[in-house]
Amino acid sequence: MDSVLSIILMAIGSICAASFYVPIKKIKGWSWETYWIVQGVFSWIIVPLLFAWLTVPSGTLGSIISQAPASSKWMAVFYGVLWGVGGLTFGLTMRYLGVALGQSIALGLCAAIGTLVPPVVAGQNLFADRAGILMVIGVAVAIAGIAIIGYAGSLKTKNMSETDKKKAVAEFALKKGILIAILSGVMSACFNFGLTAGKPIQESALNLGTNPLFAKNPVILFVTLGGFVTNLIYCVYLNIKNGTGKDYLSVSSSVLMNNILFSAIGGTLWYMQFFFMGMGESKLPVAMVAFAWSILMAMNITFSNIWGIILKEWKGAGRKTIAVLVVGIVILVLSTFVIKL
Repeated sequence: MDSVLSIILMAIGSICAASFYVPIKKIKGWSWETYWIVQGVFSWIIVPLLFAWLTVPSGTLGSIISQAPASSKWMAVFYGVLWGVGGLTFGLTMRYLGVALGQSIALGLCAAIGTLVPPVVAGQNLFADRAGILMVIGVAVAIAGIAIIGYAGSLKTKNMSETDKKKAVAEFALKKGILIAILSGVMSACFNFGLTAGKPIQESALNLGTNPLFAKNPVILFVTLGGFVTNLIYCVYLNIKNGTGKDYLSVSSSVLMNNILFSAIGGTLWYMQFFFMGMGESKLPVAMVAFAWSILMAMNITFSNIWGIILKEWKGAGRKTIAVLVVGIVILVLSTFVIKL
């Protein structure tokens, strides 16, 4: 029963993650770099800090942080900085490929690498036992799924008129988008590395009486802090380079409030995937905890493509293209189940 509850909790988080870019589309009059860092303030700083503070015993957050080894905190932030590159390019992936295609490619790679690399770093020989071999097979299957989805994207560009492409994704660019999605998927896997490096922080939270459901929240805070640094530097650079720093003050007060509201909603939805993943992971059998990451990513892919259909990103692409897309998605999702065997 706990395993079923775990899946339900992570599914809730996945729905939130797949939905985060929908309110972002409601932002008006701001350049990409402007709204991206504003939503980042919520998703990587305000919301993680708020949830960490609310879900540990009253007054213990400072003690949890101070009692955890400095090395674990710095490594969590370091991996967060690397993940920040993935988070940054993830936003660009949505920009150039749309919700469905962009998340499928980026999250497929993220699931495979995020599951495969930690045991390798820990010194495990993946070819020494059945579990390790299945992990490698899972990665190979994921790459095959990504290739098929990329082919579907290629068919989409051939079958859709320029008008339809712009209606679905305003800045659709297949080649640029796929390259960025690959980089995003590889670097986004560093988030899981940061969670692994920050386990002593989680243990500190448990030692001070935190409910196991919420013990991962202080760790998430450090990883997202690192990611925020990366994104802040790049977005400020673009604000200066493109002269878009005035965006924050050039819109009317009503548009400003609209933009802040939808940035907050989008940022909160993004964070909730990890909040619920931490809850779901606590309900998994010990032998399955390592696979929580791949479970979440597989669900993210599924729900992101549901949003892609709702947002009509593939409208006019043709039946053959949709069939190829579905096959690629199914293979990509199945790759995570191969890993979990």
